[in-house]
Amino acid sequence: EKIEDVDYVVMESVYGDRNHEDKPERVRKLQEAIEDTISRQGILLIPSFSLEKTQEVMYEINKLFEDGIVREIPLYLDSPLASKLIPVYKKYIKDYNKEATERRTHGDDILNFKTLKIIRDAEESKSIKFTKNPKIIMAGSGMSTGGRILHHELNYLGDTNTILLFMGFQALGTLGREIRDGAKVVEVYGTSVPVHAEIRTIDGYSGHKDSDHLVSFVEDTAHSVKKVFVSMGESKSALFLVQRLRDYLGVDATHPQDGDTVVLY
Repeated sequence: EKIEDVDYVVMESVYGDRNHEDKPERVRKLQEAIEDTISRQGILLIPSFSLEKTQEVMYEINKLFEDGIVREIPLYLDSPLASKLIPVYKKYIKDYNKEATERRTHGDDILNFKTLKIIRDAEESKSIKFTKNPKIIMAGSGMSTGGRILHHELNYLGDTNTILLFMGFQALGTLGREIRDGAKVVEVYGTSVPVHAEIRTIDGYSGHKDSDHLVSFVEDTAHSVKKVFVSMGESKSALFLVQRLRDYLGVDATHPQDGDTVVLY
């Protein structure tokens, strides 16, 4: 939402130092990942956040399949919470955007397709290992800090035919960040696992605004704001955003440190 005429802003800076891909580019990268998985007869492994991220990516994959852009392959949705949320999305069809509404009007069940397999229990999850390739596995958690994605990473990280595709920010201290930063060996369930999988990232599906949009968020209230507190992001991204806000908008921006005391007046 647009904010105007405020005195103080406390804001995030997760992507304060970089911008996302635009929508066509993020879809192109997703399409490429699926096509490469098919060509190598491998596994596309997607750690995903159960609410919104999973459904958004499912919608994009559905379009690629339904429109005949890529060959349909099995997608195993291995997240109990994400599965429970699908009926919620289908309940509120009046809130769909124009594109989704039009696709649904023309008969496309936008969160369902013939190769979608919704996994219900742990035993069914374990059995995915014995299904044919190529295949896509989406499972939580999005940063590989728990959930069913861990046993899939245990099974598939050592396979050169695996593509591990991150769809969002990976925080410091998480297994996802460790893998994304290039670790050659990681520990999963107390087991050392070599990372031979190809690691890819698409930031465009993140729910966090990128650098340009964070600056735009402050721009509408730049004339009135006394101070902007840039928080949440890692120091590198936060300090970069602080400098951008100072240079581009001329506002008093700061990255507060743990223990700082601030008096508002």
